[in-house]
Parts: sequence; structure tokens; C-alpha cells
Amino acid sequence: MTAAVFFGCTFIAFGPAIALFLFTIAREPLRVIFLIAGAFFWLVSLLLSSLVWFISVQISNKESAAQQKGLLIFGVVLSVLLQETFRFAYYKLLKKANEGLLTLSQEETMPISIRQLAYVSGLGFGFMSGAFSVVNILADSVGPGTVGIHGDSQHYFLSSAFMTMAIILLHMFWGVVFFDACEKQRWWAVAAVVISHLVVSCLTFQNPEYVASLVPTYVIMFLMGVWAFYSAGGSLRNLKLCLTCKDKDFLLANHRAR
Repeated sequence: MTAAVFFGCTFIAFGPAIALFLFTIAREPLRVIFLIAGAFFWLVSLLLSSLVWFISVQISNKESAAQQKGLLIFGVVLSVLLQETFRFAYYKLLKKANEGLLTLSQEETMPISIRQLAYVSGLGFGFMSGAFSVVNILADSVGPGTVGIHGDSQHYFLSSAFMTMAIILLHMFWGVVFFDACEKQRWWAVAAVVISHLVVSCLTFQNPEYVASLVPTYVIMFLMGVWAFYSAGGSLRNLKLCLTCKDKDFLLANHRAR
């Protein structure tokens, strides 16, 4: 049973992201490099936020429950803000890198467009975020022990897997919307990405009331997915062509490089 829980939760959490990687990124070395770089930027943001939170905990009153809860909220907010700051820094770096690649290449267009970079870097952020969110939970799922034996929720592992899947996909959507907003200098859209990220992160404080955290998260994921679809140049016509298998790669190939 523990093996079934482990593999089931792993495939729920990472299945869609791995499928996207295999079908849209793995065959392109340049995309793989940018995905790994995006994951590295997320790791650096986590390192900085962890360092600040660790120092804050050490100098705080550890016997005060209210203060420790406040520090936890502070850590979540700081982590989100640092992640989005590093997303912006990565966008600036990719712009410079793309200009350099254009100079070195013999082609008139950029070897990889900003929209592709947004998608790839967002997935890189999501992969690393998901891995750090669920790896310890998956390790515990192989046993020994039984979830809920003392009256706690038996849906802990399953809910964590679905939340991780949502976070990974949200990072991908946030990346597309964020980069498009920076390109068009729509700073209100950048603010919307940051606020939605904060909301989703704070929703996890509702656990173990998993319905109260998962349902709003998936609503936000759906809305951000629609927004990212149109930001990437999608339309109802393109969606129809995609669903009828007449234009499989319209989001990654059939648009002009920007």
C-alpha cells in the first residue's frame, strides 16, 4: 500500500510537468539549459529566504507561539517576494542572453523567443518548487506508519500531491504572464502575478482543511492558465486546432519570435 501511495502521489504531483518537459523541452538543448537555469534561480531565492527566516527564528522568543506563527507568515511572504524578484532578475538576464545569441547566430530572428523563455523558465521554477514542497512527504509515504490513525485526515498525501501539481503549473503560468507583462510594461499584471502567488501560498495555512486550500488554488490556477494562454498568443481558433490535432505546437513554434 505504501508503494502505491508513493508512486501515485509522485505521478499526480509531477506527471503533467514531466509530460510537458518530454514533449516540448527535452528535444531542444537550449530549452533544457534555460530550464535548469530557471531552477537554479529559484534555488537561490529559497536559500536567501531560508537564511533570513533562520536568523529571525534564532533571535525571536521561541516560547511565544504567537511570535513563531508570525515568523512563519513572514517567512512565506518573504519567500514569495524573493521568488518573484528572482523571476524578474532572470527575465532581465534572459533578455541579455537572447540578444547575445542573436549576435552570434547567422539567423535574423532570435534562436528562442521570449514566450518560449517564459514557458521554459516558469516550468523550471515549478519543478524545483514542487520538488522541495513534496520530496519529504513522498519519503514519509513509503512508511512505516498509517496516516490518520490518530484521527487526522487520511487525505494528507493525496492533498499534498494535488497542491504540488497546482503549484508547478501555476509557476509555469506565472512565468508566461510575468514575462509578457514585463515586455509590454504592464506593471499591474506583474503585481497581479505577485498577489496571486501570495494568495496561493497563504491558502496553505488553511490546512488540514484541504478543501479550503485546494479549491481556491485550482480556481486561481484555471484563471491564470487562461490568462497565460492568451498572453502566449493563444486564441479560440488556435485552441480548436490544437484539440483537433491540426496544430500541435502552436504555443512553442507557430508564432513570431519577439
